[in-house]
Amino acid sequence: MSKSFYQFLMTHRDPKEVDDITKFANAAHDDHSFPKHSSDYHEISQYLELNGDYLASMVIFDEAWEKYLSEVVKQRTR
Repeated sequence: MSKSFYQFLMTHRDPKEVDDITKFANAAHDDHSFPKHSSDYHEISQYLELNGDYLASMVIFDEAWEKYLSEVVKQRTR
């Protein structure tokens, strides 16, 4: 079973907040309502559009999602 988007995002947490995805990961960690078990783009996107005031732009989510998909594909081909 592949990991949820949240699990993937948590691998990018860093207290130094180096880039936008790291900032997103740090903020999502503190968001106790984040859909932690979801791997559904539309569910997470809709949640962030309504509740993700910590996300400067949805482009950041889209970039993180693309990285997530790349990782999931790599895991499936192993």
